[in-house]
Amino acid sequence: MGTFYVSCEISSHLDRSKVVRLDKLLVDTGSEYTWVAESVLKKLGIAAEKKDLAFQTITRRVGFAVIRVEGIHTTDEVVFAQPGDLQLLGARTLEGLNLRVDSRSKKLVAGGPLPVAQAPRNR
Repeated sequence: MGTFYVSCEISSHLDRSKVVRLDKLLVDTGSEYTWVAESVLKKLGIAAEKKDLAFQTITRRVGFAVIRVEGIHTTDEVVFAQPGDLQLLGARTLEGLNLRVDSRSKKLVAGGPLPVAQAPRNR
């Protein structure tokens, strides 16, 4: 697929008046979570709500944030990335934004209509 980066804005879900713009966030559909530097999350007042969440070979803390990409926003869990960790936009956030990866043009595009559960018809 190749790699590419996007810019985004992130804020606390409790106080949206504080916003940080991240100019280079790796788009990684192989990662479930979005990873953001701990220093950024602390600056925004985002608390670590889940402690020591186990990833393949490490543990990290996780909090809740509002993430905006290309004028679209969602609320999602974010990992408190430590020095040496990549900052990246993960699959869950992309799904929440209803965006998908266009691998040919290396950009994010609209995901299209969302599926809906329908009640069975009475016969």
